[in-house]
Amino acid sequence: MEDRVSISITEGVANVRLVRADKMNALDQAMFEALVAATDRLASEKGLRAVVLSGEGRAFCAGLDMGRFAAMKDKGGNGIPGGEKRDLTVRTHGLANFAQQAVWGWRQLPVPVIAVVHGVAFGGGFQLALGADMRFLAPDTRMSIMEIKWGLVPDMAGTPILATLVRDDILRELTFTGRIFSAQEALSYGLATRIFDDPHAAGLEVAREIANKSPDAIRAAKRMLNKLSVDPGPALLAESIEQQRLIGSPNQTEAVRANLEKRAPRFVDA
Repeated sequence: MEDRVSISITEGVANVRLVRADKMNALDQAMFEALVAATDRLASEKGLRAVVLSGEGRAFCAGLDMGRFAAMKDKGGNGIPGGEKRDLTVRTHGLANFAQQAVWGWRQLPVPVIAVVHGVAFGGGFQLALGADMRFLAPDTRMSIMEIKWGLVPDMAGTPILATLVRDDILRELTFTGRIFSAQEALSYGLATRIFDDPHAAGLEVAREIANKSPDAIRAAKRMLNKLSVDPGPALLAESIEQQRLIGSPNQTEAVRANLEKRAPRFVDA
């Protein structure tokens, strides 16, 4: 895990960092495994009060590793984390499948999680930020629900969380277009909590403030607030069903090929 995600804990505050800086913290198999392992560890960490989640280097997380898309183009593979033939509809972690747990696990932690976002948070990286309770952004941050670019849909637990944050028509526009949007736009849409010149310092400061509150009350508040969300079970399964239909289909493969070959796609209507 240490070559993908580092964890240090001081006075009840966990400083969790994605450390694949040379690849802009892109999501490869090892990163998925490290993220799930991190939430598993933190869930049983005694004395934990709050978590700050960030990425080292130029970006928070650039999304799915390009090697996955290359596999779709060159080998006809599906690029699914954990194996070429993994059934996405199988629930490996309660309501979630393995890839969803890399995001949903942060939502399940009994303590508040603050995502500190800089550079880019695209696709799966954007969904990872959604798993947190709060998102502190640097002013130059760029975000995107980018899955449509590759002929896919967001399937890492993003949709049930987005449904509680964003106006319906805005969510549809961002999902249908994959448009890249700014930190200020994210704030206006409800996708950013606050914008800071130094979001990591701000995240640690707020985490320490939370750590000084009654841990019983904080955990009770998170349980209570989680229950205000839309029922996540059907939404998580729907993500998996729709994505499984798309992966490896002719138009999805064409979307990947066109992007990698830098040409206009040639889609065929069913």
